[in-house]
Amino acid sequence: MSLLPFSTVDVFTRTRFGGNPLAVVIGGSGLSDARMQAVAAEFNLSETTFVLPPADPAHTARVRIFNRREEMAFAGHPMVGTAYVLAAADPDLATATFEIPAGIVEIEIERNAAGAPVGATVAAPQPLSVGETVAPGVVARMLGLAPGDIVVTSHPPIVASVGNPYVIAEVSAAALARCVPDLAAFRDALAAHPQFGTRLSVHVYCKEGRTLRARMFAPLAGTWEDPATGSANAPLAGLLLSLESGTDEARFEIHQGVEMGRPSLLEVIARRTPDGIRATLRGTCVPVMRGEIDCG
Repeated sequence: MSLLPFSTVDVFTRTRFGGNPLAVVIGGSGLSDARMQAVAAEFNLSETTFVLPPADPAHTARVRIFNRREEMAFAGHPMVGTAYVLAAADPDLATATFEIPAGIVEIEIERNAAGAPVGATVAAPQPLSVGETVAPGVVARMLGLAPGDIVVTSHPPIVASVGNPYVIAEVSAAALARCVPDLAAFRDALAAHPQFGTRLSVHVYCKEGRTLRARMFAPLAGTWEDPATGSANAPLAGLLLSLESGTDEARFEIHQGVEMGRPSLLEVIARRTPDGIRATLRGTCVPVMRGEIDCG
């Protein structure tokens, strides 16, 4: 039997059974991609990570991230949660460097006065990239909204990424609460936009100053709704900064998961740098469960 230790943690929360749950499996170098995917499907969470030896010994680990259906190049809450699990096992771990398909992720561990880890700050692996726009009516249909619910004053619905692409759209506060994903409309939208490949994830938000409320839907990936999405909120912060002239840094407090009963808090900073707009995201974690899983 191939028994591997695992931990589950709730990420972007200080309350157990809030935030976004994550499974972290330590080891698995001998597992096939299909077996890793099957293990992730067994946990049935937004994401599951496998912590493997790094290709570069100067780095902390190579981390593979799987959602319910496929491997991901980057995801935010798996980076925070995986760093938290490793820090709980190593009291000397202050920083971590993860190798992931989207690049290198640098992480700072946050500990309390007693030295126990409480969370982490993650630097997204890529600068902000902005792609094509999507018609407001298409986004509205995918989320069961009226076209007028999509706010286009600042920007139209647009693809943005710091390692994973999302369609990002602003909506009214009332519309945010009414969102209900329409699976057929998601399939139709993906068929009409084959350039998106297998990923069509929609991140919607409303804002009041630097405080944002957000929801993320990826039903085609098996995630009807995500309680907290670092890899979507990081490009959101970068996009908003890009729309502000004369501002070099913007800090956002982002609330997500409220409608699901799993409230989450993400603190995101977007900065202008010589190679573009970069984002960091901070979150706290709560341990939930430890055990072994038979991956044989």
